[in-house]
Amino acid sequence: MKGHPFRRAAIAAALVAGLGSAWAQAYPSKPVTMIIPFPPGGTLDTVGRMLAERLGKQMGQTVIVDNRPGGAGTIGAIAVKNAAADGHTLLFSPSTHTTTPMTMKTAPYDPTKDFAPIALVAKAPLAVAVNKNLPFNDVKGLQSYAKANPGKLSFAIGSTGSAGHLSTELLRRSGNADLLIVPYKGSAPAYQDLVGGQIDGFIDPILGSSQFVKGGQLKLLAVTSKARLPSLPNVPTVGETVPGYEFYSWYGLWGPARLPSDIVARLNAEVNKALATDMREKLESQGLEISGGSVQDFVSFELADMAKAQKIITDGRIRAE
Repeated sequence: MKGHPFRRAAIAAALVAGLGSAWAQAYPSKPVTMIIPFPPGGTLDTVGRMLAERLGKQMGQTVIVDNRPGGAGTIGAIAVKNAAADGHTLLFSPSTHTTTPMTMKTAPYDPTKDFAPIALVAKAPLAVAVNKNLPFNDVKGLQSYAKANPGKLSFAIGSTGSAGHLSTELLRRSGNADLLIVPYKGSAPAYQDLVGGQIDGFIDPILGSSQFVKGGQLKLLAVTSKARLPSLPNVPTVGETVPGYEFYSWYGLWGPARLPSDIVARLNAEVNKALATDMREKLESQGLEISGGSVQDFVSFELADMAKAQKIITDGRIRAE
Protein backbone atom coordinates (compact mmCIF):
# COMPACT_ATOMS: atom_id res chain seq x y z
CA MET A 1 0.00 0.00 0.00
CA LYS A 2 1.50 3.33 -1.10
CA GLY A 3 1.14 6.72 0.62
CA HIS A 4 1.88 8.41 3.92
CA PRO A 5 2.10 5.95 6.90
CA PHE A 6 -0.63 7.82 8.82
CA ARG A 7 -2.86 7.60 5.76
CA ARG A 8 -2.18 3.86 5.47
CA ALA A 9 -3.02 3.41 9.17
CA ALA A 10 -6.26 5.36 8.78
CA ILE A 11 -7.28 3.24 5.78
CA ALA A 12 -6.46 0.05 7.68
CA ALA A 13 -8.52 1.20 10.68
CA ALA A 14 -11.44 2.03 8.41
CA LEU A 15 -11.24 -1.41 6.85
CA VAL A 16 -11.27 -3.08 10.28
CA ALA A 17 -14.24 -0.98 11.37
CA GLY A 18 -16.01 -1.85 8.16
CA LEU A 19 -15.35 -5.53 8.72
CA GLY A 20 -16.69 -5.28 12.26
CA SER A 21 -19.88 -3.72 11.00
CA ALA A 22 -20.16 -6.37 8.28
CA TRP A 23 -19.65 -9.15 10.85
CA ALA A 24 -22.44 -7.78 13.01
CA GLN A 25 -24.82 -7.46 10.06
CA ALA A 26 -24.10 -11.01 8.90
CA TYR A 27 -24.27 -12.47 12.41
CA PRO A 28 -25.45 -15.07 13.12
CA SER A 29 -24.81 -16.82 9.82
CA LYS A 30 -25.42 -20.32 11.21
CA PRO A 31 -26.78 -21.97 14.38
CA VAL A 32 -25.21 -20.72 17.61
CA THR A 33 -23.97 -23.17 20.24
CA MET A 34 -24.45 -22.15 23.86
CA ILE A 35 -22.24 -24.30 26.06
CA ILE A 36 -23.46 -24.88 29.62
CA PRO A 37 -20.57 -26.40 31.59
CA PHE A 38 -22.76 -28.44 33.97
CA PRO A 39 -25.21 -31.36 33.55
CA PRO A 40 -28.83 -30.88 32.44
CA GLY A 41 -31.27 -30.02 35.20
CA GLY A 42 -30.92 -27.43 37.93
CA THR A 43 -31.29 -23.68 37.89
CA LEU A 44 -28.44 -22.89 35.50
CA ASP A 45 -29.75 -25.26 32.83
CA THR A 46 -33.32 -24.01 33.22
CA VAL A 47 -32.33 -20.36 32.77
CA GLY A 48 -29.88 -21.15 29.95
CA ARG A 49 -32.43 -23.08 27.91
CA MET A 50 -35.01 -20.35 28.37
CA LEU A 51 -32.50 -17.74 27.20
CA ALA A 52 -31.36 -19.88 24.26
CA GLU A 53 -34.93 -20.27 23.03
CA ARG A 54 -35.54 -16.50 23.23
CA LEU A 55 -32.28 -15.56 21.50
CA GLY A 56 -32.96 -18.06 18.73
CA LYS A 57 -36.38 -16.56 18.00
CA GLN A 58 -35.05 -13.00 18.09
CA MET A 59 -31.99 -13.60 15.90
CA GLY A 60 -33.56 -16.00 13.41
CA GLN A 61 -31.07 -18.80 14.05
CA THR A 62 -31.30 -21.82 16.31
CA VAL A 63 -29.36 -21.53 19.56
CA ILE A 64 -28.33 -25.05 20.53
CA VAL A 65 -27.72 -25.82 24.20
CA ASP A 66 -24.68 -28.08 24.64
CA ASN A 67 -24.15 -29.39 28.18
CA ARG A 68 -20.47 -30.14 28.77
CA PRO A 69 -20.02 -31.00 32.44
CA GLY A 70 -16.75 -31.79 34.18
CA GLY A 71 -13.91 -30.12 36.01
CA ALA A 72 -16.29 -27.97 38.08
CA GLY A 73 -17.30 -26.14 34.92
CA THR A 74 -13.81 -25.75 33.44
CA ILE A 75 -14.18 -28.27 30.60
CA GLY A 76 -17.03 -26.36 28.97
CA ALA A 77 -15.29 -23.04 29.58
CA ILE A 78 -12.08 -24.25 27.91
CA ALA A 79 -14.11 -25.33 24.86
CA VAL A 80 -15.40 -21.76 24.49
CA LYS A 81 -11.97 -20.28 25.18
CA ASN A 82 -10.57 -22.29 22.24
CA ALA A 83 -13.53 -21.69 19.89
CA ALA A 84 -13.48 -19.32 16.93
CA ALA A 85 -14.18 -15.75 18.05
CA ASP A 86 -17.13 -15.31 15.69
CA GLY A 87 -20.04 -15.40 18.13
CA HIS A 88 -21.25 -18.86 17.14
CA THR A 89 -19.93 -20.50 20.33
CA LEU A 90 -20.95 -18.92 23.63
CA LEU A 91 -20.64 -19.80 27.31
CA PHE A 92 -23.54 -19.59 29.72
CA SER A 93 -22.15 -20.21 33.16
CA PRO A 94 -22.68 -19.44 36.84
CA SER A 95 -20.30 -17.53 39.08
CA THR A 96 -18.10 -20.62 39.35
CA HIS A 97 -16.67 -19.52 36.00
CA THR A 98 -14.74 -16.84 37.89
CA THR A 99 -14.29 -18.54 41.28
CA THR A 100 -13.23 -22.09 40.37
CA PRO A 101 -9.86 -20.98 38.91
CA MET A 102 -9.15 -19.25 42.24
CA THR A 103 -9.26 -22.63 44.00
CA MET A 104 -6.90 -24.40 41.60
CA LYS A 105 -3.14 -24.66 41.83
CA THR A 106 -2.86 -24.22 38.06
CA ALA A 107 -5.87 -22.50 36.51
CA PRO A 108 -6.80 -23.66 32.98
CA TYR A 109 -7.99 -20.19 31.99
CA ASP A 110 -8.10 -16.58 33.10
CA PRO A 111 -11.76 -15.50 33.34
CA THR A 112 -10.92 -11.84 32.67
CA LYS A 113 -8.44 -12.34 29.80
CA ASP A 114 -9.63 -15.42 27.92
CA PHE A 115 -13.30 -14.43 27.53
CA ALA A 116 -15.35 -11.52 26.23
CA PRO A 117 -18.10 -10.60 28.73
CA ILE A 118 -21.48 -10.09 27.08
CA ALA A 119 -24.20 -9.77 29.70
CA LEU A 120 -25.13 -10.49 33.29
CA VAL A 121 -28.43 -12.33 32.96
CA ALA A 122 -29.67 -12.94 36.50
CA LYS A 123 -28.73 -13.24 40.14
CA ALA A 124 -29.99 -16.16 42.17
CA PRO A 125 -30.45 -15.79 45.91
CA LEU A 126 -29.60 -19.04 47.63
CA ALA A 127 -31.80 -21.08 49.94
CA VAL A 128 -30.61 -22.65 53.20
CA ALA A 129 -32.46 -25.96 53.02
CA VAL A 130 -32.19 -28.75 55.60
CA ASN A 131 -33.59 -32.22 56.14
CA LYS A 132 -37.14 -32.10 57.50
CA ASN A 133 -36.28 -34.21 60.56
CA LEU A 134 -33.71 -31.84 62.07
CA PRO A 135 -34.77 -30.27 65.41
CA PHE A 136 -34.56 -26.61 64.39
CA ASN A 137 -36.43 -24.28 62.04
CA ASP A 138 -34.25 -21.19 61.67
CA VAL A 139 -30.64 -20.07 61.28
CA LYS A 140 -30.24 -19.32 64.99
CA GLY A 141 -31.33 -22.86 65.80
CA LEU A 142 -28.92 -24.22 63.18
CA GLN A 143 -26.02 -22.33 64.74
CA SER A 144 -26.91 -23.51 68.25
CA TYR A 145 -27.24 -27.12 67.12
CA ALA A 146 -23.91 -26.99 65.26
CA LYS A 147 -22.12 -25.62 68.34
CA ALA A 148 -23.65 -28.29 70.57
CA ASN A 149 -22.83 -31.04 68.06
CA PRO A 150 -19.45 -30.07 66.57
CA GLY A 151 -18.67 -31.71 63.25
CA LYS A 152 -21.95 -33.67 63.16
CA LEU A 153 -24.04 -31.30 61.04
CA SER A 154 -23.14 -31.98 57.41
CA PHE A 155 -23.67 -29.56 54.52
CA ALA A 156 -23.31 -30.45 50.85
CA ILE A 157 -21.51 -28.35 48.26
CA GLY A 158 -22.29 -28.85 44.58
CA SER A 159 -18.74 -27.94 43.48
CA THR A 160 -15.65 -26.41 45.05
CA GLY A 161 -15.71 -22.63 44.93
CA SER A 162 -19.39 -22.45 43.97
CA ALA A 163 -21.64 -19.76 45.40
CA GLY A 164 -23.19 -22.40 47.64
CA HIS A 165 -19.76 -23.43 48.89
CA LEU A 166 -18.66 -19.86 49.61
CA SER A 167 -21.93 -18.97 51.32
CA THR A 168 -21.70 -22.12 53.47
CA GLU A 169 -18.18 -21.10 54.44
CA LEU A 170 -19.47 -17.64 55.41
CA LEU A 171 -22.26 -19.16 57.49
CA ARG A 172 -19.85 -21.49 59.23
CA ARG A 173 -17.55 -18.62 60.18
CA SER A 174 -20.24 -16.13 61.11
CA GLY A 175 -21.66 -18.22 63.94
CA ASN A 176 -18.58 -20.26 64.77
CA ALA A 177 -20.70 -23.19 63.64
CA ASP A 178 -18.69 -26.38 63.14
CA LEU A 179 -20.24 -27.63 59.89
CA LEU A 180 -18.92 -30.68 58.05
CA ILE A 181 -18.52 -29.83 54.32
CA VAL A 182 -19.35 -32.73 51.98
CA PRO A 183 -18.40 -32.25 48.28
CA TYR A 184 -20.75 -33.51 45.56
CA LYS A 185 -20.55 -33.56 41.79
CA GLY A 186 -23.49 -31.27 41.12
CA SER A 187 -26.75 -30.35 42.83
CA ALA A 188 -28.88 -33.34 41.79
CA PRO A 189 -27.03 -36.00 43.82
CA ALA A 190 -26.76 -33.58 46.76
CA TYR A 191 -30.53 -33.11 46.87
CA GLN A 192 -31.05 -36.86 46.61
CA ASP A 193 -28.94 -37.44 49.71
CA LEU A 194 -30.41 -34.42 51.52
CA VAL A 195 -33.96 -35.71 51.07
CA GLY A 196 -32.79 -39.21 52.00
CA GLY A 197 -31.14 -38.02 55.21
CA GLN A 198 -27.55 -38.91 54.29
CA ILE A 199 -26.61 -35.23 54.72
CA ASP A 200 -28.26 -32.49 56.75
CA GLY A 201 -28.18 -29.27 54.70
CA PHE A 202 -27.48 -27.64 51.37
CA ILE A 203 -27.21 -23.98 50.34
CA ASP A 204 -28.15 -23.71 46.66
CA PRO A 205 -30.22 -21.47 44.34
CA ILE A 206 -33.87 -21.42 45.44
CA LEU A 207 -35.22 -23.04 42.29
CA GLY A 208 -33.33 -26.24 43.09
CA SER A 209 -34.93 -26.87 46.48
CA SER A 210 -38.40 -25.39 45.86
CA GLN A 211 -40.05 -28.64 44.70
CA PHE A 212 -38.77 -30.50 47.76
CA VAL A 213 -39.84 -27.74 50.13
CA LYS A 214 -43.33 -27.61 48.59
CA GLY A 215 -43.53 -31.40 48.90
CA GLY A 216 -42.66 -31.27 52.60
CA GLN A 217 -39.41 -33.21 52.09
CA LEU A 218 -37.12 -30.34 53.14
CA LYS A 219 -37.30 -27.32 55.44
CA LEU A 220 -36.37 -23.87 54.13
CA LEU A 221 -34.66 -21.92 56.92
CA ALA A 222 -33.66 -18.71 55.14
CA VAL A 223 -32.58 -17.04 51.92
CA THR A 224 -29.25 -15.32 51.29
CA SER A 225 -30.56 -12.18 49.56
CA LYS A 226 -30.27 -8.76 51.17
CA ALA A 227 -34.04 -8.43 51.60
CA ARG A 228 -36.87 -10.93 51.80
CA LEU A 229 -38.08 -12.13 48.43
CA PRO A 230 -41.53 -11.09 47.14
CA SER A 231 -42.13 -14.71 46.15
CA LEU A 232 -41.26 -15.94 49.69
CA PRO A 233 -42.32 -13.11 52.03
CA ASN A 234 -42.51 -15.37 55.09
CA VAL A 235 -38.98 -16.75 54.71
CA PRO A 236 -36.39 -14.68 56.61
CA THR A 237 -32.98 -13.71 55.25
CA VAL A 238 -29.79 -15.05 56.81
CA GLY A 239 -28.90 -11.39 57.38
CA GLU A 240 -31.74 -11.06 59.89
CA THR A 241 -29.71 -13.37 62.15
CA VAL A 242 -26.20 -12.70 60.84
CA PRO A 243 -25.87 -8.92 60.18
CA GLY A 244 -24.34 -8.09 56.79
CA TYR A 245 -24.70 -11.59 55.39
CA GLU A 246 -25.62 -11.50 51.69
CA PHE A 247 -24.70 -13.87 48.88
CA TYR A 248 -25.84 -14.77 45.37
CA SER A 249 -25.11 -17.16 42.62
CA TRP A 250 -25.27 -15.41 39.25
CA TYR A 251 -25.47 -16.33 35.59
CA GLY A 252 -23.60 -14.65 32.76
CA LEU A 253 -22.98 -14.96 29.04
CA TRP A 254 -19.47 -14.85 27.57
CA GLY A 255 -17.78 -15.40 24.23
CA PRO A 256 -14.15 -16.15 23.42
CA ALA A 257 -11.64 -13.35 23.81
CA ARG A 258 -11.25 -11.12 20.74
CA LEU A 259 -14.95 -11.43 19.93
CA PRO A 260 -15.67 -8.39 17.69
CA SER A 261 -17.17 -5.54 19.68
CA ASP A 262 -20.08 -5.21 17.24
CA ILE A 263 -21.10 -8.82 17.90
CA VAL A 264 -20.72 -8.33 21.65
CA ALA A 265 -22.98 -5.26 21.44
CA ARG A 266 -25.53 -7.16 19.32
CA LEU A 267 -25.65 -10.06 21.76
CA ASN A 268 -25.91 -7.74 24.75
CA ALA A 269 -28.87 -5.97 23.13
CA GLU A 270 -30.53 -9.31 22.34
CA VAL A 271 -30.13 -10.51 25.94
CA ASN A 272 -31.69 -7.30 27.27
CA LYS A 273 -34.53 -7.67 24.78
CA ALA A 274 -35.12 -11.26 25.93
CA LEU A 275 -35.18 -10.18 29.57
CA ALA A 276 -37.89 -7.64 28.77
CA THR A 277 -40.31 -10.38 27.64
CA ASP A 278 -42.36 -12.75 29.79
CA MET A 279 -39.06 -14.47 30.53
CA ARG A 280 -38.59 -11.88 33.27
CA GLU A 281 -41.85 -12.79 35.00
CA LYS A 282 -41.10 -16.52 34.72
CA LEU A 283 -37.66 -16.17 36.29
CA GLU A 284 -38.79 -13.77 39.00
CA SER A 285 -41.60 -16.16 39.98
CA GLN A 286 -38.90 -18.75 40.61
CA GLY A 287 -36.96 -16.48 42.97
CA LEU A 288 -34.38 -15.05 40.57
CA GLU A 289 -33.46 -11.38 40.28
CA ILE A 290 -33.20 -10.20 36.66
CA SER A 291 -30.07 -8.24 35.80
CA GLY A 292 -29.36 -7.23 32.21
CA GLY A 293 -27.67 -3.90 31.57
CA SER A 294 -24.62 -2.92 29.56
CA VAL A 295 -21.42 -4.85 28.98
CA GLN A 296 -19.62 -2.43 31.30
CA ASP A 297 -22.23 -3.08 34.00
CA PHE A 298 -21.36 -6.77 33.74
CA VAL A 299 -17.62 -6.12 33.87
CA SER A 300 -17.94 -3.95 36.98
CA PHE A 301 -20.15 -6.49 38.73
CA GLU A 302 -17.88 -9.39 37.79
CA LEU A 303 -14.74 -7.73 39.14
CA ALA A 304 -16.41 -6.73 42.42
CA ASP A 305 -17.79 -10.22 42.94
CA MET A 306 -14.41 -11.78 42.19
CA ALA A 307 -12.76 -9.62 44.84
CA LYS A 308 -15.34 -10.71 47.43
CA ALA A 309 -14.97 -14.37 46.48
CA GLN A 310 -11.18 -14.22 46.50
CA LYS A 311 -11.19 -13.04 50.13
CA ILE A 312 -13.44 -15.91 51.23
CA ILE A 313 -11.35 -18.46 49.32
CA THR A 314 -8.06 -17.09 50.67
CA ASP A 315 -9.26 -16.76 54.27
CA GLY A 316 -10.83 -20.23 54.17
CA ARG A 317 -7.87 -21.78 52.35
CA ILE A 318 -10.30 -23.35 49.92
CA ARG A 319 -8.64 -25.57 47.35
CA ALA A 320 -10.00 -27.88 44.68
CA GLU A 321 -9.41 -31.56 45.39
